[in-house]
Amino acid sequence: MMRTGLLWLSEQPQVFRFVRSNPLARKFASRFVAGETVDTAVEAARELNRRKITATLDLLGESITRESEAAQARDTYLQMLDRIGETGVDSNVSVKLTQMGFDISADACLANMTAILERAKARGSFVRLDMEGSAYTQRTLDFFYQKVYPAFGPHVGVVIQSCLRRSTEDVARLVEAKARVRLCKGAYLEPPEVAFPDKADVDRHYVTLMEQLMLRGNYPGLATHDAAIIAHARSFAKAQGIDPARFEFQMLYGVRRDLQDELRGAGFNVRVYVPFGTQWYPYLMRRLAERPANIAFILGNVMREAVRH
Repeated sequence: MMRTGLLWLSEQPQVFRFVRSNPLARKFASRFVAGETVDTAVEAARELNRRKITATLDLLGESITRESEAAQARDTYLQMLDRIGETGVDSNVSVKLTQMGFDISADACLANMTAILERAKARGSFVRLDMEGSAYTQRTLDFFYQKVYPAFGPHVGVVIQSCLRRSTEDVARLVEAKARVRLCKGAYLEPPEVAFPDKADVDRHYVTLMEQLMLRGNYPGLATHDAAIIAHARSFAKAQGIDPARFEFQMLYGVRRDLQDELRGAGFNVRVYVPFGTQWYPYLMRRLAERPANIAFILGNVMREAVRH
């Protein structure tokens, strides 16, 4: 019921207009979304850099239905990469293939991604292909292996979700290919035949995949706010003699800033995922709808951080 209600709200333009004009709503959103423009996102990355934390910028916007929308998103990413290069901020970018026209035209999507990756290569930057729902997993990995990794290897990576049962084999193949992987738990509501329904199983799978990536991976990104898993990663690195420079922890903008600083102070690399754009309201609502427990997660982490301060 809650999920259905949140999804319905995310699709109501009149609610979107009201929320965007509401100062309280904008203030709440500003904690988790770095404004609506490339410049505000770059400034957020600069602030993170001042804390010795790197960034990943992500332009919000899903459900692309026209090639013109995909082209506009592509141009924003090109501008983003140029601004990152011009300002010298330490940041890369993250892209959803559906935002580049993946569901409209395979040729257009490839052309858009090639333009972005060529700019990233010229700028010495890096592009992460975000992973969407399980219906896109194989398609995204095929696109990665067949269309972009051969030409842009050091400048492109992918995301793997520990909630998916298939991820054991996917990680093994990516490790063998020396590809860069961001490991996350996954926020999408998936059927039990393809994903672990119990959080404990998702967590166990995450730890197994994390250890493989830490031992043999190519600078993996460990995307989690789970304090127990982070503690395990730290102790595992120490026990195995893994240099902290060989991996990084990744977190969301505005979530557990205290933990971000603690890890950085302990000598670990930390990268923060920074979403921005005009579509921040649908983004927040869909993230909550994908897993309504995220409401308690966000509020709990905000309170936890406040208590720490």
